Amino acid sequence: MRMARSATRFAAPALVAVTIATAMVTGCSSDSGGTGTTAPPASTAASAPAAGSTTPVSARQRKPNSCNVITVAEAGAALGQTVSAPRRGKAMVEGGVACVFYGPKAPASESPDLATYDVVRVVLVTGPNAKKWFDDYRGKVNAQPVSGLGDAAFYDGYASISVLKGDAYVRIAVGTAPNLSQEKTLAMDALPRM
Repeated sequence: MRMARSATRFAAPALVAVTIATAMVTGCSSDSGGTGTTAPPASTAASAPAAGSTTPVSARQRKPNSCNVITVAEAGAALGQTVSAPRRGKAMVEGGVACVFYGPKAPASESPDLATYDVVRVVLVTGPNAKKWFDDYRGKVNAQPVSGLGDAAFYDGYASISVLKGDAYVRIAVGTAPNLSQEKTLAMDALPRM
C-alpha cells in the first residue's frame, strides 16, 4: 500500500510534465511569431521538430528546413570558429522553427528563442505562405534590397538577411552585430538547398 501511494505521488507530476511538453511541441508550429498575421499552415514548419529541442539535427534530412538549409561547417565559417549542432527554437518573426548554431562564447544556458551574440540563427519557411512572410517582414523594417540572391532579397538594416526563392523564404542572422557579408555568404550556401 505504501509503495502504491509513492508511485501515485510521483506519477501525477510526471503526467503533468509530459502533458505540458506535448502542448509546447504541438503549439510550436502554429505560433504566428507576434506578427499580427495568420500563422502559416502546420505543414510549413512540420519538417522540423519541436522548439527547444537540444537534440542535434542531421544535415541529411530529406526536406529542407531551418536546421539543414546550411551546414554546421558553413555556420562555423560565418562565425570564424567551431559551432555546435543546431538547437531548435521559435522563429519570432515567421512562426515555426528557428535553428540556432552556437559558437563557444555564446552563453550555454541561453534559450534558442532569444537573440544573442556568437550564434548563427536560421529560419526557413516553405510553401504558399513563404512570400507572405517575406513581404510582411520587409514591410516592418528598413529593408535594403540585396541583389544577386534568389528572386528577391533584403537586409533588414541591423540583424539579418532575408531571401525569397520560389516558394521558400530563408532569414539568416549572424551574431547580434551587423554581419551582412557573412549573412550573404550563408544565403548563397542555402539557395541550392531551398
